[in-house]
Amino acid sequence: MADQRLRALRGATTAAADEGRAIVDATERLLAEMIGRNGIATEDLVSMIFTTTADLSAEFPAAAARALGLSSVPLLCAREIDVPGSVPRCIRVLMHLYTTRPAETLRHVYLEGAEQLRTDLRE
Repeated sequence: MADQRLRALRGATTAAADEGRAIVDATERLLAEMIGRNGIATEDLVSMIFTTTADLSAEFPAAAARALGLSSVPLLCAREIDVPGSVPRCIRVLMHLYTTRPAETLRHVYLEGAEQLRTDLRE
């Protein structure tokens, strides 16, 4: 059996509006997809870092993780740098986890208007 390694999984999505429910809904969909596509057990999660673009301030995206029951996973929210022409209302997450899977087999997730961020990782 392969040894477990600490890996990082990326994901991004967009919220329909700068409203708390829209931010939480979009983030919940993103996290569920990241966990589901990669067969992640919640006990293997180490931490998550969330960022939002400057046009999202109605809610912390980490609230979605708490709503999904990830209450023992350390979470951090931060502001994405404001780059002209960047994807609006964008939520990004960097998920740290232990897995036996090689890094190149992890399935990074980009939903809604965020698909354009990493066309090389599109499924």
